Amino acid sequence: MIAPRRFLPSIPSLLALEAVDRLGSASAAAEELSLTQSAISRQLKSIEDQLGVALIQRNQMRLHLTPAAKDYVQVARTALNQIAQASLKLKANPTGGSLNLSILPAFGMHWLAPRLQDFARRHPEVTVNLSTCLKPFDFETEHFDAAIHFGQKNWPGVNYLPIMREDVVPVCAPDLLPDQEQDLSWLMTAPLLHLETRPDAWERWFAAQGRDASGMRGMLFDQFSTMVQATIHGLGAALLPSYLIEDELKTKRLVPAWNGPRISLGQFFLVWPQSRPESEPLRSFRIWLQGQVGPF
Repeated sequence: MIAPRRFLPSIPSLLALEAVDRLGSASAAAEELSLTQSAISRQLKSIEDQLGVALIQRNQMRLHLTPAAKDYVQVARTALNQIAQASLKLKANPTGGSLNLSILPAFGMHWLAPRLQDFARRHPEVTVNLSTCLKPFDFETEHFDAAIHFGQKNWPGVNYLPIMREDVVPVCAPDLLPDQEQDLSWLMTAPLLHLETRPDAWERWFAAQGRDASGMRGMLFDQFSTMVQATIHGLGAALLPSYLIEDELKTKRLVPAWNGPRISLGQFFLVWPQSRPESEPLRSFRIWLQGQVGPF
């Protein structure tokens, strides 16, 4: 049941309040919303009169929200964003059935994207919208229906569907490899490349080889794609997913930096919030994805 009308201000008044909070003046809010400054003032007075609460503090030339109004506008901002996202979904697929999926860039580009044509063929009624997000987020405040997660089962409040285990391989450019066969010590002193979202990957990899290598430093990257190119051009050795560098290994642009056994530092999962009922588009995608990976 929707709350009584007296508790629901108009969208124009909420937009005016949100803009004033973010921009700090009625004139800036008016310019952004293509209104006059007096129209902004009328909207602010309207919402104050409707709620019976003072929302604005005036300090010289700037407007500030009261502490209580600050909390209120945060909720209103989230609601306005959700309405806008729902409108975009409706416009993109007026017959219904869209799925907003958060993906990890390398996995999305190299593993998921090549397979999505099959899903589109099987489920033409579902529009899949992909957005990149590198870290876990709060499903309650974001517009995503589901996400691709890497690591362990450490994302609270979600359901998990295992997709695949990721094996990593230490690789480098051929010119960086020592001329004489050496033990693992050469790699411990080599320049090492690191990924922001996996800052302890090298330490965990060396630990799996029985070596203590705490506090390792080196160049830091936010995405695998950049790190792959840096590795190819000889900037250092990198731990890279095997599925990501198959072509580079075949063409010898990259070579194994150590021929020990491959290890896994985590798994890929499809995750979706436990707090919401599973939508039909999400259910179709989950069942299709499970068919792609088979039993885990």
